[in-house]
Amino acid sequence: MSCEGSLQIALDSIRQDETAILQDLSQMLAVDTCFPPGTGYPAFASLMESLLEPVGFVCERVSVPENLWQTPDGSAQGERVNVIATLPGSAAEACNLYFHVDTVPAGDGWNYPPLTLTQADGKLIGRGAADMKGTIVAALAAIRAAQRHGLALKFNPVLLLCTDEEGGLYPGVRYLAEQKLFSGHMLSFNGGAVPRIWGGCFGSIDLKICITGRSAHSGDPVGGINAIEESLPLMNALHTLKRDVEQRASAMPAPPHFEGRPLTSRLTLAAAQGGGKGSTLPARFELLVNRRYSPEEAFETVFKELTDCIGQAMKGSAALAVEYHLIGHLAPVSDPTGPHWPRWLAALSQGFGFHANDFAVWGSSTSSDMGWVQQAGIQEILLGGLARPENRIHASDEYTTMQDVVALSQSILAYLASDFTPTENSPTQGFSNSAERV
Repeated sequence: MSCEGSLQIALDSIRQDETAILQDLSQMLAVDTCFPPGTGYPAFASLMESLLEPVGFVCERVSVPENLWQTPDGSAQGERVNVIATLPGSAAEACNLYFHVDTVPAGDGWNYPPLTLTQADGKLIGRGAADMKGTIVAALAAIRAAQRHGLALKFNPVLLLCTDEEGGLYPGVRYLAEQKLFSGHMLSFNGGAVPRIWGGCFGSIDLKICITGRSAHSGDPVGGINAIEESLPLMNALHTLKRDVEQRASAMPAPPHFEGRPLTSRLTLAAAQGGGKGSTLPARFELLVNRRYSPEEAFETVFKELTDCIGQAMKGSAALAVEYHLIGHLAPVSDPTGPHWPRWLAALSQGFGFHANDFAVWGSSTSSDMGWVQQAGIQEILLGGLARPENRIHASDEYTTMQDVVALSQSILAYLASDFTPTENSPTQGFSNSAERV
């Protein structure tokens, strides 16, 4: 990659910005934006405004109407505040930098306070450090470096700070895209610190099933209906369906760690809740089913297969009611490549030190809210981020490293800067052939 003197100085200066990076990350982790329930979005929006406006961004709050995101079980609560932050400038083309601001709940098993930044053993630990508040920190550091050294930008960065990616029924970026509140190509930071050309990802359905029985004393259960026991045929049927579903292979290229095995559809019995006392028959049982579906599968077909399974399994049951509710849905992403990818791959090589032949095309059976962006008309979506297999995303003691935050920041700055020029040795060569295989 070719970097002019002022750009190289700006890239190097990011390593000297550790104090501000740590302060930004500490403040972001301290705001609890876990979903469910998602009550922390307004407070996080206020924090981001306080960080962005002093460096010249103009911030706009956009709230998703409640009738779109509310679910019958009430698991989502609070205003769905998204922030669109624009940096006015003379660059002709906008680049939308996407971040989801929600995290999964902290959960159990932490050795450190999950909402406090802890530095230990070279790690920056806290819920959201890698997924994905650390990526917001990296973008801010890149903008500060550009401003310190007066760099001209090829792209105007538009920061999209969005709600409800972690399984929500109506993610914030879906609303922004459908309302045409941004335009231009997308750079999503819901990816990893790896030399990857994104091949797309699967869709995800969260379906909550509720079986209603009638409580009674377990020692004298006359008239009682045990909701858990009535659900057993359903769980057996779903487990049988699981074996069938997971034989369905996708043509999407699989990740390297699959070692040649194909990506397949997935069905998971993800959560179960009912009862609470040995002397009482449970009157209610709730089962959460997650279904990952490939771009080759249609949502309507997948949803009907699930609901048909429920209906057939519970036919003739003594349960007083069997209800199901869609409480989360992410659409699949299909072939997000496009003309800006070669520059982004070169920028990733600048920051992380990747070589041209390191890059490979692969997708995943995990999910992203970028599918809704594609359905709204934006096909090309670049991908980067801080995720690594070892940094415990969605688990206790989640972490990233200062090295990765700096590398991602340098990649972002290189991509945005006018003076950055991919060379013949950068990973633009052969990119079109790779993209055609997706």
